[in-house]
Amino acid sequence: MSNIKSEKNWRAFKVEGPLDFSLTGVLVSLADPLAEAQISIFAISTYDTDYLLVKDDDFKKAVKILETFCNVRD
Repeated sequence: MSNIKSEKNWRAFKVEGPLDFSLTGVLVSLADPLAEAQISIFAISTYDTDYLLVKDDDFKKAVKILETFCNVRD
């Protein structure tokens, strides 16, 4: 199946949930600092949490940025 397009080497951050639907700005509070650092993200939201995917090459830098204002754990 060589005609299937894919992009590999993504790492994920999971926002610890469940998150209440009345919360606003959760995703943007994580995405904005990464965007300022020129780190692209792919965001996935589910009914109870959010996931942020970053390229593997940017993962360590993203961890350092996110650790300045939230807990990041393995």
